[in-house]
Amino acid sequence: MLTETYFSCSFFIRIFTFMKIVEIKDSAQKNAFLELPVALYKNEKNWIRPLDSDIEGIFDKEVNKYFRHGEATRWLLYSDDHNVIGRIAAFIDNKTAKTSEYKTGGCGFFECIDDQAAANLLFDTAKEWLIARGMEAMEGPINFGERLNWWGLLVDGFYEPVYGMPYHLAYYRPLFENYGFKEYYQQYTFHRFVEGDLPPIYQEKADRLARDPAYTFKHIEKNKLEQYGEDFRTVYNKAWTKHAGVREMPKAQAMAMMNQLKPILDEEIIWFAYYNNEPIAFFIMIPELNQIFKHLNGKLKGKWDIVAKLKFLYHKYTGSCKKMFGVVFGVVPEFQSKGLEGAIVMAAAKVIQPMGRYTEFEMNWIGNFNPKMIKVAEAAGGKIRKVHITYKYIFDQSKPFYPMKMIE
Repeated sequence: MLTETYFSCSFFIRIFTFMKIVEIKDSAQKNAFLELPVALYKNEKNWIRPLDSDIEGIFDKEVNKYFRHGEATRWLLYSDDHNVIGRIAAFIDNKTAKTSEYKTGGCGFFECIDDQAAANLLFDTAKEWLIARGMEAMEGPINFGERLNWWGLLVDGFYEPVYGMPYHLAYYRPLFENYGFKEYYQQYTFHRFVEGDLPPIYQEKADRLARDPAYTFKHIEKNKLEQYGEDFRTVYNKAWTKHAGVREMPKAQAMAMMNQLKPILDEEIIWFAYYNNEPIAFFIMIPELNQIFKHLNGKLKGKWDIVAKLKFLYHKYTGSCKKMFGVVFGVVPEFQSKGLEGAIVMAAAKVIQPMGRYTEFEMNWIGNFNPKMIKVAEAAGGKIRKVHITYKYIFDQSKPFYPMKMIE
């Protein structure tokens, strides 16, 4: 039985007389969820369709480990002529729901026609679902998963999205803000071209650290992924668990990440720093996969498997990908502000620039609550190219709103 709710909207009679919202249950509805953005973004030349399997995996209990400690659902919004005009998902991660002032769930994967009444109905539906499960607020648009992916609303810099990050229509911002969402934090995507000198201070920092033989820098080797997975986990757990809502990474998760990267990683663009052979920093870059996936129309599995894989291999080996994507940059706290950030970037640049394999570089987003990492990106010559916003909505509007706390 479908879960359906009907709402009168006579004041939008020129478009439709009522809307129907339906909780997704069957394969036809799942397909409609995937196809709605194709219609909405048909005139957006920089939109790249995400892989269907990536989106569906988020809502698959067999694929997404977050279902072990959370729950999620999603809805479609129909007009009176049975056309899909909106979609949204809501979710709760019980491990992080209580890490801020209010018990907080999330909403995401929002897509909608330019109609405030339609958007309000989608937001209301997510809100009521969360309230019924004890939540006091919702963040959005966010992911039911890691913050690296599908996080924030694009509000400036409508360039092609990097793999795993959302692209949005410009009118989405007023839809969120008119509903009552408030800016929780901004997310900056930094960009620079690979050619060109790095700032002299980077060379100075690299030279200073080079005088201490305890420091070493090296890129990974595919035949030692288990070792690098453990090194990654060591740095990550020291550097990130102080962030609100971030949990310690277990060994299995670190290895799963490395194995996921294995088919597409480029050894020379993933770097680690060590002090007396102990891991203290990493700079993980990968080929920017959307430069390949944009040729696949969202298909990499199922009946398109063979064709899509042939396209993938063709574009992978013919040099279609000229952009690097900085997945994550981490330094353990006791080695921050020692010039290590500049030294690892310089070590990587000395190998990457002569290769001529890549022409540009984008970093994963950095929150405006993280001034240290913003300075690192700027010092490397990066310029803000895209801005996303993560919003928060307090269900009891009489209660105070607090922006994301700054990282000292």
